Amino acid sequence: MSAKLNLKIENRHEELDRIVAALEEMGEQEDWSPELMFRVHLVVEELVLNVMDYGFDEGLHEFYLNLNSEPESLTIEIVDDGKPFDPLHDAPIPDVNAPMEERRIGGLGIHLVRTMMDETTYCRENDLNRLTLVAKR
Repeated sequence: MSAKLNLKIENRHEELDRIVAALEEMGEQEDWSPELMFRVHLVVEELVLNVMDYGFDEGLHEFYLNLNSEPESLTIEIVDDGKPFDPLHDAPIPDVNAPMEERRIGGLGIHLVRTMMDETTYCRENDLNRLTLVAKR
């Protein structure tokens, strides 16, 4: 099976319910495993909230979440015109071996994204951040 999902999202937290519903529907139609569904939910929520909370200085903005589900893989793409930010290289790398009370705040969500996806790429082109993630099915 193969399916595409393209969502235009406003940088409002209320949009998360719509995103989750769309992911659930696509996952059911495409027969995603529970493990893949968990990874997709965690990664999409982390990245979408990062764009909403940190991508823009103020005001209402729109950005895009695109998914392409193929028999062997799922590709997730987030495209926004916010501040340039490469989460794969600009986010702090957390010391996951340090005791909790000694860890710096920030970076753990992006660390999970890096480890839960099979491929991750970022580019900035035409004043757009374009983050592409691939999960093997």
